[in-house]
Amino acid sequence: MTKEDKKETTKKHYFTWLLLIIGILFIYARYLGTSNLVIKEYSIINEKIPLNFHGLKIVQFSDLHYGTTIKEEELKNVINKINELNPDIIFFTGDLIDNSYKISEDEEKLITEELNKLEPNIGIYAVRGNHDINDNFENIIKNTNIELLNNQNKLLYFNNSSTPIMLIALDDNLKGTQNIDNAFNFEDNDYYKILITHEPDDYDKLPKNVNLFLAGHSHLGQVRLPFIGSVYNIEGAKKYKEEKYEIDETNLFISGGLGTTKIKYRFLDKPSINFFRLYNH
Repeated sequence: MTKEDKKETTKKHYFTWLLLIIGILFIYARYLGTSNLVIKEYSIINEKIPLNFHGLKIVQFSDLHYGTTIKEEELKNVINKINELNPDIIFFTGDLIDNSYKISEDEEKLITEELNKLEPNIGIYAVRGNHDINDNFENIIKNTNIELLNNQNKLLYFNNSSTPIMLIALDDNLKGTQNIDNAFNFEDNDYYKILITHEPDDYDKLPKNVNLFLAGHSHLGQVRLPFIGSVYNIEGAKKYKEEKYEIDETNLFISGGLGTTKIKYRFLDKPSINFFRLYNH
C-alpha cells in the first residue's frame, strides 16, 4: 500500500468515525435528551416572606408542548412527579399543547383529567404562553381546578397568616393581550411579590420590583453546548437565556420546560421542573 493509499484510508476512517459520533449525538438528543425528568430545587431566603409562609413549597412547570415529545405516558409521569413533591402552590407558565399538533377529543379529555390530579395545598395558577391562544387550551383550563390569571394580581394566604404574599400574573406578550399596567394596578405595599409570565424578557418592562420572577418559553435553548450554552435564542428570550439571575431585589428563574418545539431534540438540557422552598431566614 502506498503512502497516498494509507492517507486516503485514514481519511475514510476519520470520516466514518465522525459520522458515527454525529449519529450517536443525534440519537442521544432525540431519545435520551428528551427523557429522564429532572427536578431543579432552589431555596429562596427573604425577610419579606411572612413567617407563616416559612418553608412554603412551590412547583413551577412550563412548556409541556403536548404532542411533541410529551404524550400520555410522559404527561402522567410529570403529574406524578409534581404530586410527589407535595407542593403548596403550583405555577404553570405557559405552552400546554404545541401549536403544530392537533389533539383529539380523547387527548383533550386525557390532559384535563391528568391536570385535575394535581394536589397543591393552596392552589394552581397559570398564565398563557404563545402556544395557548386557542380553544383547546381554554376548554381544558375551564374544566380543571387551575386558575388562569390574565394581567391580574391577587393576595395569597397560608397557615392562617394575617400577612399575605402577592401574586402578579401577565398574559402572553407575543400573541396574547398582555397588559402590564393592569397587572400592577395595586397600591404600594411591602408584601413579598411573585410574578409569573411566559417570556423572560418581560422582566425589563416591569414598572415595580418583584421578589421572585418565574418564566419559561426559551426551553433554555433546548440544545446547549459546553462553554457556549444556548445555540438558538428565540424572541421573548433574547436577553434572559440562562436558568437563573439575581437582579437587584429579584430572583429570576427560567424553566427549561418539559417538551420540545420546532425540533424534537434536547441536548445538555433535560426536561425539568423547578421546585422552590421559601424561607424567611
